[in-house]
Amino acid sequence: MKADGRFDGHIVQGHVDTTAKVKEIKDEDGSWLFTFELQEPGLVVEKGSICINGTSLTCFDVKENFFSVAIIPYTFEHTNFNQLVVGSTVNIEFDIIGKYIQLIVNKN
Repeated sequence: MKADGRFDGHIVQGHVDTTAKVKEIKDEDGSWLFTFELQEPGLVVEKGSICINGTSLTCFDVKENFFSVAIIPYTFEHTNFNQLVVGSTVNIEFDIIGKYIQLIVNKN
């Protein structure tokens, strides 16, 4: 992003915080609904950002160790989501702003 540019989208750094497993894949009339189970607790916020295998997405239906993402046809065709099956392991990067907030809160 240019220094004088407009900030838009999710902030990702390319770091892997943990992994998750694909628990379910549903075909939703040309798009796909993927549900993941985190291998260890993490910072997942309803309608917040999460990075899965380098693809920044919005998560929803967040439960204790589960969350879902919707994948549109373009993303499905141009990422490795088209190669994932139930049981596949993926790399997870949590939102960097959330990680900083968590760090500050845990210090107090």
